[in-house]
Amino acid sequence: MRGGALPNRSHKPASGSSAPRRGQGELEAQVLTALHSAQGPVSAAWVQERLDSGLAYTTVVTILSRLLAKGAVTRERAGRSFDWQPAVDPAGLAALRMQRVLDGEADREAVLTSFVTALPPGDEQLLRDLLGEAESEAED
Repeated sequence: MRGGALPNRSHKPASGSSAPRRGQGELEAQVLTALHSAQGPVSAAWVQERLDSGLAYTTVVTILSRLLAKGAVTRERAGRSFDWQPAVDPAGLAALRMQRVLDGEADREAVLTSFVTALPPGDEQLLRDLLGEAESEAED
């Protein structure tokens, strides 16, 4: 474009509907759910059909690629493209996100301390129980 003008990049869907935008995490969870419903490795086009949300094929491939980078899916060559399958469930994806946030912080101890002290009592007890189980398994 000449004159430095930028095009109007509205975030509304092209159809003009006022549907709210989904967050990246929500789309990733939907893609993982679709992959979990498959009987084996599937194409991005297969995932796109199952989502039934009007997402472009390239958007689905981008989401799959991001999930691959996070270790949440695997892929194998299938002709000129790839077939995809889940490596984690939706809870595993959330755990990967939490790990990535923790890895990005300089003071892990402070972050973990803040996280644990902010937990409601039921979640804190669950975490204590899980850590106790992990410690018992490590001793065996």
